[in-house]
Amino acid sequence: MDVQSAAPIVAAAAPGADARLPEGRYSDRELSWLAFNNRVLDLAKDALRVPLLERAKFLAIFSSNLDEFFMVRVAGLQRRIDAGVAVPSNAGILPRELHDAILTRTAELVADQSRVFSEDVRPALESEGIRILRWHQLTETEQHRMHQLFSERIFPVLTPLAVDPSHPFPYISGLSLNLAVLLRHPTTGGRQFARVKVPAILSRFVALGEGRFIPLEEVIIQHLDEIFSGMQVLTHTVFRVTRNEDVEIEEDDAENILFALEKELLSRKVGRPPVRLEVEDSIEPEMLSLLMSELDISPKEVFRLSPPLDLTGLFALTSIDREDLSYPGFLPKTHPDLALGIETSQPADIFTALRKKDVLVQHPYDSFATSVQRLVEQAAADPQVLAIKQTLYRTSGDSPIVDALIEAAMAGKQVLALVEIKARFDEQANIAWARKLEKYGVHVVYGMVGLKTHCKLMLVVRDEPDGLRRYAHVGTGNYNPKTARQYEDMGLLTCNPIITDDVARLFNHLSGMTQETNYRRLLVAPEGIRRGLISNIEREITNHRAGLPARIRIKVNSVVDEAIIDSLYRASMAGVPVDMWVRGICAIRPGVPGLSENIRVHSILGRFLEHSRIFWFENGGRPVVGIGSADLMHRNLDRRVEAIVSITNRGHIAQINELFELAFDDQTVTWRLTDRDWTPVTTDAEGKPLRDIQEYLIERVSTRRH
Repeated sequence: MDVQSAAPIVAAAAPGADARLPEGRYSDRELSWLAFNNRVLDLAKDALRVPLLERAKFLAIFSSNLDEFFMVRVAGLQRRIDAGVAVPSNAGILPRELHDAILTRTAELVADQSRVFSEDVRPALESEGIRILRWHQLTETEQHRMHQLFSERIFPVLTPLAVDPSHPFPYISGLSLNLAVLLRHPTTGGRQFARVKVPAILSRFVALGEGRFIPLEEVIIQHLDEIFSGMQVLTHTVFRVTRNEDVEIEEDDAENILFALEKELLSRKVGRPPVRLEVEDSIEPEMLSLLMSELDISPKEVFRLSPPLDLTGLFALTSIDREDLSYPGFLPKTHPDLALGIETSQPADIFTALRKKDVLVQHPYDSFATSVQRLVEQAAADPQVLAIKQTLYRTSGDSPIVDALIEAAMAGKQVLALVEIKARFDEQANIAWARKLEKYGVHVVYGMVGLKTHCKLMLVVRDEPDGLRRYAHVGTGNYNPKTARQYEDMGLLTCNPIITDDVARLFNHLSGMTQETNYRRLLVAPEGIRRGLISNIEREITNHRAGLPARIRIKVNSVVDEAIIDSLYRASMAGVPVDMWVRGICAIRPGVPGLSENIRVHSILGRFLEHSRIFWFENGGRPVVGIGSADLMHRNLDRRVEAIVSITNRGHIAQINELFELAFDDQTVTWRLTDRDWTPVTTDAEGKPLRDIQEYLIERVSTRRH
């Protein structure tokens, strides 16, 4: 974003800084995250707008989200408690109090999820011929098939572990599904505990045919007598443990980051303390007491649920071919400025197209394959291209972008891939791709010590008749063709020499460790984004007081940063309208009298994950607009390399303006935040369904001739 013409940045006393801001002005980020996951759960409840199989998927997403939340956020909170750190959160809550509040709210949410599945989604699936069965519901033929499957495919991979004086209680890996079994010796009468891990390499829900499934653990349970032959099975239950899985590595200039991370990933297998225990609600007290004792779990960390546990398994149902129970099929279209002509959707020569004009794409509506992916693939094949540089934060296992970079390197081009191997939970995959890229001659850089490289950048250097020309892509999302069909993201494709020069200097900073901090069309973290955004907020306050048009509109995944929140509060107190479009965590408390009456916060969840980050400042009637990779969180602004690029094309600004107008229109489905309370808005005063912004954009693109 171009801040060169902005008002001078003032480090201490900003306009409105004389107004005292009250204590307790932030919402707690962890509790706000739980409110976000509740909005995800609400989609699973929404039979009016969400097709049935998609509702099942949202139940799985809710569970997957919660798993990561406990592995990272709750685990980190527990570490602070164990270390005796008694520093309150920005909302003024002490760690132990916050931990208790999280566990209490989580218990309410998972109970609600269990109810939605058992009383709503599961019966609805059954009415459509899709059944998740217990053993006694199988036909005799199906039971015979499961006996055969157990003998041939399941039993050979099981490793039952008994506990006795010579066999200590086994390590229970995080998120694994397990059977706890209490046995009795028929001769001595001695009782013994055993654990059977449900193999993760086999399908969680075993397909029986014609929409009939049975959980894998049900099949194993029916064969416990075979697994523990000669012993009497007294009781059994299913349980699941969540552990601290966050990556922690100490970096210094002398340490190889890749080697350090590989060691850290290996250490995940042992020594990670449990932070949650999920058990079936029918568990017997003796078994629960044993598990709690051996795992060192407190009663508040135990969640008793109706079976089946681990509803992430519902992701398997998304493969069922039932178009009537899923979102309608949608095929992204080639952006008009990248198409050959009105009668075709085939991509044009992308370099020719970009020499005519910059192109602002919005995925998944605009095709990723014929825009961003096309740029790198054409660059790899074009003999006039001399160099390609790209950041890779997360990508798919069969990425055509990785293949294109390898092709370019093998053709003798200079190829730089900045691979962020510390991308949480994708570390192992990213290490594998880094090794592969290096093998084929790609120059691989692993980021900067102490910082994650999260910016989304690509640079192509091409030898043309009038000299070298550079082409760039600056985006909000990862270079992942699969998530580009599921995430809403934006990206600017350009050969504007000012932007490409900025991108080139940023790549040199990342690969060569230069001290570059001055950019003309980019804001770059950690040095510049917070400072630049606050400068723009302060300018809106000044403009409003001078009677000039003033307005702030921001779309992000999360907003937590106190300095930016306080600036937005001061803008609101000065009378500047502030619209925040926030998908996830929101520490702002809008609508508080005397503090944030001019702040509106909306949240939109749906078929696609709203992922783009957009920043709009009215600037007296000459809007300053930017898109980029940064959320308004400490990690993004202080511990990551992020980039926001300014958008100056009037058509692109109009496109972004329309997006904000749609999101905050009274006729659009949304969640509205007032102080700390989220309210869903799905129908008008007469009960008629409101506009779904994503479906609206799909329909508009689908009717486009190219």
